[in-house]
Amino acid sequence: LAHLYYLPKAHKPGTPLRPIISGLKHPTIKISKFLDELLRPLFDKMTLKTTVTSGFELLKKVQKWCEDNLRQETIFCTIDVADLYTMVPQTEGVLSLKKMLDHLKLKQISGLKIETIIRLSRFVMKNNYFSYNGQYYHQIRGGAMGSPLTLTVANCYMFFYEQQIIKQINNSGGLYFRYIDDIFIVINWPIRHLMKQIDRWNKFDENIKLSENVGFITDFLDLHIENKDGQLFTTVFQKPSYEPYYLPFNSVHPIHMKKNIIFTMLFRALRYCSTFQEYLNEREKLRMALLLNKYPNKFIDEQFNNVLQKLNIQALTCFNYANCRQEVIDSPIKEVVPVDYGKTIFIHFTYCSNMKTFPRKFHTLWNKYFGESPINDVLPILGTRNVKNLQRQLTYTK
Repeated sequence: LAHLYYLPKAHKPGTPLRPIISGLKHPTIKISKFLDELLRPLFDKMTLKTTVTSGFELLKKVQKWCEDNLRQETIFCTIDVADLYTMVPQTEGVLSLKKMLDHLKLKQISGLKIETIIRLSRFVMKNNYFSYNGQYYHQIRGGAMGSPLTLTVANCYMFFYEQQIIKQINNSGGLYFRYIDDIFIVINWPIRHLMKQIDRWNKFDENIKLSENVGFITDFLDLHIENKDGQLFTTVFQKPSYEPYYLPFNSVHPIHMKKNIIFTMLFRALRYCSTFQEYLNEREKLRMALLLNKYPNKFIDEQFNNVLQKLNIQALTCFNYANCRQEVIDSPIKEVVPVDYGKTIFIHFTYCSNMKTFPRKFHTLWNKYFGESPINDVLPILGTRNVKNLQRQLTYTK
């Protein structure tokens, strides 16, 4: 049976707790996962214009909007939806799924009738049982934060709630986006007027409570945004609970994982930092964090240079930074190539430090013995599993 535990929100005043229902062994978990895989792609497609999934996606949309609309009085607003997962009514949440499927004019999905999908969704939402401190409970409001379907139900419920708000913002020339229970708005309204509108939105639905942060400076996901006298300024945002700990350099992990950390972090800095000086500041913060985690300075410099080489940038200066950064922002994101599982074999081995050359030797032997064989049509992909660390050896998960 599922069990309840709490995660502290260390970055928020008073350190509130987030309730998590771990339901990996719950009787409805497989149905929940099946329904979520069926419905979430439909929701994502339906809300493509009003949702974001990353700070970079938001950056591109805000940057484009600001080209023609940013003024000195432009304000940013972030809104938090309080306790979304546990406040969505179960019956109305399932009805929002039905509303979505009606909106998409679907009669069935993957051979499954809509009526069957709704009945299964209702069964999952109304049968959340869990244990806590030796007692058994039945959740009668909201969904289990740990059940895959709960997110899609909450998202659907919010989608139909926010339609009036989106229409109002768009008609006023503003920009509205949502990521689950976080809302972002940029608009040319007086602050007092926006605050009045938020008070009005708070009366749309007794289950939805909005708390806002309005001004010329805001943070959303991992992006910091400012309106500096009509100029857009952006950089990387880190929560107050952030600590500069990455995978230690002396840990028993493949070297490519350590290189990827540096590439990802510096690549993000280049995308997010709107000025060359801010980029340099972010790069040095990253260097200090890596040094703290025992990364050699020479290795750090090599990886910093590799990032620029992969992006075809010779050297960054205060004169070419803006153009180079914009080229990086505008460059298309590589699509993930789908894996053909019928012609792919995955081989995992437990990584250790004296096996650094194992992948190269493996492929050499594979080509030697199977080069002329029909089995060579199968693509071998090597993966590594980590050695059990002390935490994994000493802890037991329910």
